[in-house]
Amino acid sequence: MKTLVLALCALPLMGSAAFAGDAAVGEADFKKCKACHSVTAADGTVIQKGGKTGPDLGGVIGRQVGSVEDFRYGDSIVAAGEAGAVWDEESFAAYITDPKAWLIEVTGDDGAKTKMTYKHKKGAEDMAAYFVSLSE
Repeated sequence: MKTLVLALCALPLMGSAAFAGDAAVGEADFKKCKACHSVTAADGTVIQKGGKTGPDLGGVIGRQVGSVEDFRYGDSIVAAGEAGAVWDEESFAAYITDPKAWLIEVTGDDGAKTKMTYKHKKGAEDMAAYFVSLSE
């Protein structure tokens, strides 16, 4: 019985370790995102210079979804944020893998739409780890 209890207690730890990405790989991989996004620290320091088609991703982890001031989001991502969605490592990786599917799951709206056309086919956990490293 003790073995079963210990195994069940270890499951959540195993799941989070399996999700862990490589922040250095994610930082290098950000070049795919620079056409639309930049990354600026809270103090205004530019970490990654990029486009303005997408919101600035500085401080994205821990931030309410769809909440960068003065950025014009689509209705679906605003609805996700208003429903209480907050970016964490797992949700960010899921979103960049398939933005529309993530929005449908979070909002429950089969007609959810996204302005993000790029899908990060592999390494989303690395990109998420990069943004986690910036928030530490």
